[in-house]
Amino acid sequence: MRALIVIDMLNDFLDPKGVLYCGEAARRIIPAIKKLLEEFRARGEPVIYVCDAHEPEDREFQAFPAHCVKGSWGAEIIPELAPAPGERVIEKTRFDAFFRTELEEVLRELGVDEVWLCGVCTSICVMDTAAGAFFRGFKVVVPSSAVGDFDPEAHEFALKRMERIYKARIV
Repeated sequence: MRALIVIDMLNDFLDPKGVLYCGEAARRIIPAIKKLLEEFRARGEPVIYVCDAHEPEDREFQAFPAHCVKGSWGAEIIPELAPAPGERVIEKTRFDAFFRTELEEVLRELGVDEVWLCGVCTSICVMDTAAGAFFRGFKVVVPSSAVGDFDPEAHEFALKRMERIYKARIV
């Protein structure tokens, strides 16, 4: 069984007023993610959102400005991609959505063996989540039209790395 993992489609990354706005290149993936959501929902396949949710003093803020602070507007999923009733939203504090979260447990309980990853940023949280999935034995699929990055070169590198190193199928 497959599941759609929607990564960090949050106001701080996707809204021009967001602290770490990823730009128009990232916003252009919204229609592709909407289409994936419709497809997975129509088939009754799991959709899981993984979302940055940091404490105000998170160590990550040594590398990036404070963003996606728990309970803030910036940490909310963009309205265009709001979860449907019953869809899981899993908070994360690191790039890899499997790191210290219940994501693996949820996927195993659902009988998932293939994860479809979409969201931002291709070269950070998407790539690190692909690594986490690979190391846990999941097949990884990345729809290239449904991942985005503020850095076009890093985006292309990440797609190649996920394909070559983590055996992701790029579609």
